[in-house]
Parts: sequence; C-alpha cells; structure tokens
Amino acid sequence: QLQLVESGGGLVQPGGSLRLSCAASGFTLDPYQIGWFRQAPGKERVGVSCISSSGGSTMYADFVKGRFTISRDNAKNTVYLQMNSLKPEDTAIYYCAVTTFYCALDVSSFGSWGQGTKVTVSS
Repeated sequence: QLQLVESGGGLVQPGGSLRLSCAASGFTLDPYQIGWFRQAPGKERVGVSCISSSGGSTMYADFVKGRFTISRDNAKNTVYLQMNSLKPEDTAIYYCAVTTFYCALDVSSFGSWGQGTKVTVSS
C-alpha cells in the first residue's frame, strides 16, 4: 500500500523558515507528481504546491509564490517544501499526496495522503 509520511513541522516565529519532508514507504515516488496541501483549523484542505515526476515543472498557489519552494530527490524518495518568510496565516496541517495525472492544486486529483505535519507560525 502506498504510504507517505510528512515531517518537519513545528512552531516558528513570523518571518521564520521550515523545511517539510514527504517520504514514501513501500513504493517509489519516481512516476508520480507530488502535491503539498494544507488545512487550517475550520477550513477546507487547499493546494499549496505541486512538482512533476521529473522535477522539471512546479506549481504554486498564489498565497505562497515567492516564499515556498518545492523540490524532490528521487534518489532519497523524498519531496521537500522549503517555506520561508512564514506568516501566521500559514498555520495549518500540511499534507503530501500523489497523482498520476498532470500537476495541479486540485485536492480531488490526489491520493495516498499522509497523516500530515503541523505548522504553527506565532510569536
């Protein structure tokens, strides 16, 4: 069964940085597009970023453009989300998921969700 494990979340002050990791267990990420999503308390899960299987194409939600960077290391079977200039409104549980379709920020296109990692941005 495809299983993803997110890590790297925590408490950070506004303006700070975190790097999230999404590691695969039991399968290789090579063929998949990988998306990062987030869900704030009381809100729906939304797309944050996506990276193609080769890593040659990326996509970002407008609210993170210029601050977040998605990358992947297929040799380590891991996808990363570097988050800089964090804001309180970035507080959420962050999830990764896979898709065999084209890269998108559409939650419904993705599956094999991890359990999430919590990010809290607060002073």
